[in-house]
Amino acid sequence: MSPELDCTRSVWRQVAAIIATRITDGEYPVGARVPSVVELSAEFGIASSTAQEALARLKAEGLIRAEVGLGSFVAERSVDADVE
Repeated sequence: MSPELDCTRSVWRQVAAIIATRITDGEYPVGARVPSVVELSAEFGIASSTAQEALARLKAEGLIRAEVGLGSFVAERSVDADVE
């Protein structure tokens, strides 16, 4: 089941927030592969460029790491990163 997206807000930000929540909630544990651009496009009904932007934001925030030819994976986070 695909989550409802608010068409009045930036779609890539919403997708990135959903994936970040899944990481925080443990649905995607450290080291787990996160959905690919193609998988995100299918799940959310979005363009591949939108899915790429969402993954790029998660990578920039340090939540995921990309491995060429393998995909994106949940990155290890330091304890300090969780404390705000």
